[in-house]
Amino acid sequence: MNWDIIQGKWQQFKGSVKEKWGDLTEDEIDQIDGNRDQLSGKLQEKYGWAKDDAERHIDDFIRDKS
Repeated sequence: MNWDIIQGKWQQFKGSVKEKWGDLTEDEIDQIDGNRDQLSGKLQEKYGWAKDDAERHIDDFIRDKS
């Protein structure tokens, strides 16, 4: 699976995103709206991760959903 699929089906993946990254609020998940860069930025902000770490976590999320 690639990010384009997740972005296109964001409404279906929102619950999984909330489950994986519980510090994100519903409003933040709605604002992200499937945008990978915005998700990465929010993860960096909420968890104090470097960009590379946030991207790795997103890649792991995608791999888990495949």
